[in-house]
Amino acid sequence: MDRKWRTLIIVCVAIFMLLLDITIVNVALPKIQQSLHASFTDLQWVVDAYSLLLASVVLNAGSLGDLLGRKRVFLTGVVLFTIASALCGAATNPLFLNLARGAQGIGGAIMFAVSLALLSQEFHGKERGTAFGIWGATIGAAVAIGPLVGGALTEWAGWRWIFFVNLPIGAACLLAGMRVLHESRDEGHGGIDWAGQATLSAGLFGLVLGLLRGNDWGWSSGRVVGLLAGSVAALVAFGIVELRQPNPMFDVRLFRVPAFAGAQIVAFTISSAMFAQFLYLTLYLQDILRYSPLQAGLRFLPLSMISFFIAPLSGRLSARIPIRALLGTGMLLVALALYLMYGVHVSSGWTTLLAGFLVGGVGIGMVNPPLATTAVSVVPPQRAGMAAGVNNTFRQVGIATGIAGLGAIFSASYGAGGTPAQFVHGLNNILLVATFVALAGAVLAFALVRGEDFVVSGPAPAGH
Repeated sequence: MDRKWRTLIIVCVAIFMLLLDITIVNVALPKIQQSLHASFTDLQWVVDAYSLLLASVVLNAGSLGDLLGRKRVFLTGVVLFTIASALCGAATNPLFLNLARGAQGIGGAIMFAVSLALLSQEFHGKERGTAFGIWGATIGAAVAIGPLVGGALTEWAGWRWIFFVNLPIGAACLLAGMRVLHESRDEGHGGIDWAGQATLSAGLFGLVLGLLRGNDWGWSSGRVVGLLAGSVAALVAFGIVELRQPNPMFDVRLFRVPAFAGAQIVAFTISSAMFAQFLYLTLYLQDILRYSPLQAGLRFLPLSMISFFIAPLSGRLSARIPIRALLGTGMLLVALALYLMYGVHVSSGWTTLLAGFLVGGVGIGMVNPPLATTAVSVVPPQRAGMAAGVNNTFRQVGIATGIAGLGAIFSASYGAGGTPAQFVHGLNNILLVATFVALAGAVLAFALVRGEDFVVSGPAPAGH
């Protein structure tokens, strides 16, 4: 087997592992709550601590890969992620678990940030479309199949094994990566952007914390208003800092390129509308329909299997038809899927969600590969690490803010100790909100992703 295909396998296994840990915990949350005596907010942080740290670190991690070498940085991320997984499995209280989840997020950010750059240097032309298609399929499968894997491990081995399972996988990726991966870097890179890292992290943390605590503390309370206002100020400061940097970790001037802006919007909307929804759908399956963790995970299989098979096809099509058509149509299908799930009743069975799962699988599979292509194809190849990092940031910010924002809407309807009817009411509310978020993503994908914005390197995608 050629080294480039072995590189693809190593990268995809590592990406599968880190993305699996976004959703694998969902079906285990009730067991974690019982074992560690955690509150509902603690449970939200189990997911958001991971996504938030991944989102805030991934930009500098991409720049670090450009500076120090993408192979070296990638393998460092594998080691950190594996150690943090062991700490998660050994957690004795919610704070310990969430701190370890944050460390996992940092390790995941490092791997995620350089993954597309590692593939971009190995694959060109039509083969790049195929490689990105497989990468996209890995994302879709990992995010969607997480509840099944988490359910099986939770039922048969205990919730701690959803983290311990990463240890042998991480060790295998490390050993294989040391032998196979090829080193590369951007020799002209200027270094680490500490000011940008501080302002971005503060802004995202304040935003998510404010959304998570808004219902409990009161949306007009000084604490919540202060957090949200401080978040806006920090994010504005981040933009100013980046404009003044000679080699920014996030070149905000790229938003002048419509296709670049469109790619970030699609990344954010699919994550906040669909992927963040998995947490609440899993709670519905377990808390209302009384399925076991494994039974709940099995119900997600239609979505995961369809997205897995559609994604490689979408990757190949991205070389033949305009990418905006794939992104826009895929997001329309995601919006339709969410609307098809809307209207759940207390007496409904799980098949009420089935049509949405089927359509959603097609939509997710259509979006991920061309989104990856767009993220790195609107900048020169030597800036691929930075561009991939920006796109990954928007993916993870979408999940973190989606869970927090949808959770605020859900909690306002459901409340503590609510009835099944209140739960279903809250679920329907967030499904409807998410439908409009996905629809907005579709409209902006059609409007912004233009063929003339792509940097041609080898055979260009269709419509260029």
